[in-house]
Amino acid sequence: MITKEMSITDIVEQYPKTIEVLLGYGMHCFGCMAARFENIEEGALAHGIDVDKLMIDLNKAAN
Repeated sequence: MITKEMSITDIVEQYPKTIEVLLGYGMHCFGCMAARFENIEEGALAHGIDVDKLMIDLNKAAN
């Protein structure tokens, strides 16, 4: 299960199918340095994305 506290890098490494979800939300940051230090909640907020909706979509892709 993906949580808001997980780093973006950890998410895409553990669940590669989530890359498409992130791209769909306009989050291309999984390859940048911030992805290692930022959790998914911080990244979503920085992009003006609804965190709860993103989490639902990420977890659907991960399963």
